[in-house]
Amino acid sequence: MILTKNRILEEIENKNILIEPFREECLGLNSYDIHLSRHLLTFNERVLDAKTKNPMEEVIIQKGGLVLTPGIFYLGVSEEYTETPKHVPFLEGITSASRLGIIINPSSGKGSIGHCNTWTIEISVIQPVRIYHGMPIAQLLFLNVDGSVDESYSKLKTAKYSSRSIKPTESMMWKNEF
Repeated sequence: MILTKNRILEEIENKNILIEPFREECLGLNSYDIHLSRHLLTFNERVLDAKTKNPMEEVIIQKGGLVLTPGIFYLGVSEEYTETPKHVPFLEGITSASRLGIIINPSSGKGSIGHCNTWTIEISVIQPVRIYHGMPIAQLLFLNVDGSVDESYSKLKTAKYSSRSIKPTESMMWKNEF
C-alpha cells in the first residue's frame, strides 16, 4: 500500500523516513516531490558496453538552465537525500515534467528497503526542452512492506549503489559476473 501524506509525516516523525532537505510544501496527498540537482552525466560514446565502465562527462546546469537533446541519455540526481529503513521507496516522473516530453526512470524507479542516498534519475526527452537546477523532476512514493525486514540495502555487501553522493551514480552493471 502507498503511504498517504499524514502517514508519511508520521513515519518522518518516527524516523522511519528521512528526507533532507524536507519542505512540507513538496508533500502531496501520497507522494513527495523531489528536485533536480545541478549535476548531470552523459555518456561519451554512442555504443555502450555492459561489461565495462563506460566513460562519462559531467554537465553542470547553469543559472540559465540547460537544453536537453533527444537521443542523448542523461543521468541527473536529486537534491534530496532519503533514508527508508522500513519502506520501499518508489521514484516516478511527475505529470508536469512528462507533459514537457521529459521521461524519467521508465524502468528503474523502485528503491530497496534501506535505501540511503540521493536519487540518480535517468532522463530522456522527446523534443528539446530547457531544464533548471532546483526544478521539481520526480516524486517519491513510499510503500508498506508485508513481512519482517531483516536486512537493509545500505548494509548489504553486494550493494553497488550505497555510497552517498551529490552527483549521479553511473551504471555498475560492469561489476556483475556474466
